[in-house]
Amino acid sequence: MTQQTQQTPPADSTVQSARDSLATATPGRVTLRSLRKVYGDDASATPAVRDVDLDIEPGEFITLLGPSGCGKTTTLRMIAGFETPTAGEIRLDDDLLNKVAPNKRPMAMVFQSYALFPHLSVFDNVAYGLKLKKMPSARVTEEVETALTSMNLGPYRDRAPHQMSGGQQQRVALARALVMRPKVLLFDEPLSNLDAKLRVQMRGEIRRLQRRLGITTVFVTHDQDEAMTMSDRIVVMNVGVIEQVDTPEEIYRHPLSVFVADFIGRANFLDVDVQGIEDGSARVSVLGRQWTVPSHPEVEVDAPVTLLVRPESVRLSPTDGRAVTGSVGRVLSSMFYGESIEYDIETEAGNLVVSVADPHAHETFSPGDYLDVGFEEGRAWLMPVGDEPQ
Repeated sequence: MTQQTQQTPPADSTVQSARDSLATATPGRVTLRSLRKVYGDDASATPAVRDVDLDIEPGEFITLLGPSGCGKTTTLRMIAGFETPTAGEIRLDDDLLNKVAPNKRPMAMVFQSYALFPHLSVFDNVAYGLKLKKMPSARVTEEVETALTSMNLGPYRDRAPHQMSGGQQQRVALARALVMRPKVLLFDEPLSNLDAKLRVQMRGEIRRLQRRLGITTVFVTHDQDEAMTMSDRIVVMNVGVIEQVDTPEEIYRHPLSVFVADFIGRANFLDVDVQGIEDGSARVSVLGRQWTVPSHPEVEVDAPVTLLVRPESVRLSPTDGRAVTGSVGRVLSSMFYGESIEYDIETEAGNLVVSVADPHAHETFSPGDYLDVGFEEGRAWLMPVGDEPQ
């Protein structure tokens, strides 16, 4: 068996210098207007994407998030040029891209499967696009070496893809994209094939690299954690339409629809009686008490509403009560996760999921215990119950 010589990784300063040299001078602005996609010849068929309007600012990290079949990948593929829009416009800066071939768009894509050529070395995989552009050989070598150094891949330049781990292959795919110096970088669920620990490591690395390069990035995922931790803004999609576009914090705290509230994070929905609304707050009755909570601007006193209460904002305390009534609830189950403990609590308003961080710092409870149940008013959110897209 041949013993491989251990290579010394480049110094951080060398890696950062290489990454700086890959920075795109003018990141692109992507504009989608009335974008629509219907597959097949039946004009009455349900669109995969319906009348999407979206502005992606230069240097912004945007994530398209949603369940399978929501239209996020179709939207990304239309931006890349792999799908032709049925209607609408795709613009990069001031240029209309609808009829521009994928290889003519100043964009690069990192695929879920990495899409590396198995018969080519790491070096040749990264060099492939530059050679297609007829770049001089010496310049190709210089650019590829810079890209490999930026991804800590220098020692692996002569290896075949099958000789590398999933994380290393992902870095090769990223180096191949960045070496083209695109105005827009596209990601199609690039981390889904990695194990959980490596996925967390790679999403942090991609985000740091994107910030340093300042490149406009569109990232597709169904993973909420990826979207929340990586994005400047999240585009939540459902059955082909955009439900909400906003920062991760705003989407989590103030979702515009029940679908968004339920899809992002974990949620408790409580039926409440609304006594009044004033200056963005509502007076509601639930769990045997009166509460004043932030309110969605479209909430009306006599219209159907629900109160969103996130599990971490529920508060539990011991009580002398021995029946589920008013604010008194009963522990149905508890699950210990190390950094937190999760309870399922039966209340007269329905079962609540409750998450308590750092359980060693709090009193813990057992199934059958009766507790007083409340929540932080300022972290709740009263929202209308409207018709969801069909």
